Amino acid sequence: MLKIGLTGGIASGKSVAASRLRERGALLVDADALAREVVEPGTRGLARIVAEFGDEMLGDGGRLNRARLGETVFGNPERLAVLNSIVHPLVRSRAAEIIAAAPDDAVVVQDIPLLVETGQGSDFHLVVVVDAPEDVRLQRMLEHRGMTAEAARSRIAAQATREDRLAAADVFLDNSRNVQDLLDQVDRLWDHRLVPFARNLAAGKRAARNSGPVLEPHREDWAQEAQRLMNRIAKVLPAEERDTARLHHIGSTAVPGLNAKDVIDLQLAVPDLDAADALAPALAAAGFPLVPGAGFDTPKPTDPDPGQWHKRFHANADPGRPVNLHVRVAGSPGWRYALLFRDWLRDNPSAVMLYSEHKAGLAARYAGSGGTREYAEAKEPWFADVAWPRMAAWAEATRWVPPSYTS
Repeated sequence: MLKIGLTGGIASGKSVAASRLRERGALLVDADALAREVVEPGTRGLARIVAEFGDEMLGDGGRLNRARLGETVFGNPERLAVLNSIVHPLVRSRAAEIIAAAPDDAVVVQDIPLLVETGQGSDFHLVVVVDAPEDVRLQRMLEHRGMTAEAARSRIAAQATREDRLAAADVFLDNSRNVQDLLDQVDRLWDHRLVPFARNLAAGKRAARNSGPVLEPHREDWAQEAQRLMNRIAKVLPAEERDTARLHHIGSTAVPGLNAKDVIDLQLAVPDLDAADALAPALAAAGFPLVPGAGFDTPKPTDPDPGQWHKRFHANADPGRPVNLHVRVAGSPGWRYALLFRDWLRDNPSAVMLYSEHKAGLAARYAGSGGTREYAEAKEPWFADVAWPRMAAWAEATRWVPPSYTS
């Protein structure tokens, strides 16, 4: 089951996107609709709101007077937090019931206005943010919702900032133009990313990669993307280790200033390969299926024992974001080498230039190969013959030690 979190600020056009996704075949779970359901007359939610905010929150027929409640909490962070502490757990529980009943191959879209504010981004395979500039949203609220400018600004101020929402986005839908443009973006997302992602997830296979080794300038958002991915992976780890201490962003995208293929490399530390195998089903469900036959690193001069270089290799089922996940035993030569190589490059601009030149030459040589296997294999001698002596000397001179990890 592919789980999508859909969010956006008030008047961003999120509801339009949600409706289109439902038309295309998604199972839509609407948090606003559930928020109304869990405070219907006779519910525990309504009883708790009345107990906290008073009988004056009730209107005709004993129903919740939403306008009056809104006037009470918006612009008052403390009271809003109290309301959220009542409603949000109930909404999540009801949403979980609906999702549990969905078929295994479903694309489930949860429409959650406060997804960012409530820190739920890592619960989903992807977070889709519908966005429009604040002045555009403000104008829509004045024209289409009959709100005063003061009330509209208060609603906007009560939500996450635009910057925070965009930082949480795996997919950004720009609704600054017109409705048809937004619908076209949703259709492209559905056809080219969500449907293939769901199929790959159901089949337990990685997304296809058919392009050659194309290098691009370092992007600052690679680090942000890596952190989002690590947060998701951490969610499927054993409860006692459900944090990102075992995970690191490695490879070229982790080194500022280094040209790289647009592929995020991550490393997950495990106590042994049995633990890696035990994690494989959960990693696959999170969107990172095991890649058979790719569980071995090329030994470096530090340790010629091939048995020390085994790993488990997973890759992303998402066709829109290539990811390599290397699951290695903590303390093993491969685990240590990946971290040392990254830190050596980060600390040495001359090393970055040296590696960049080597990569550029190989990328040009294998540009027409239709894949990256030959390019990757051609880099291996450089790691042992050129990089290793320099990075080993750097590690000794700086007294470098890898990040601590205790299983």
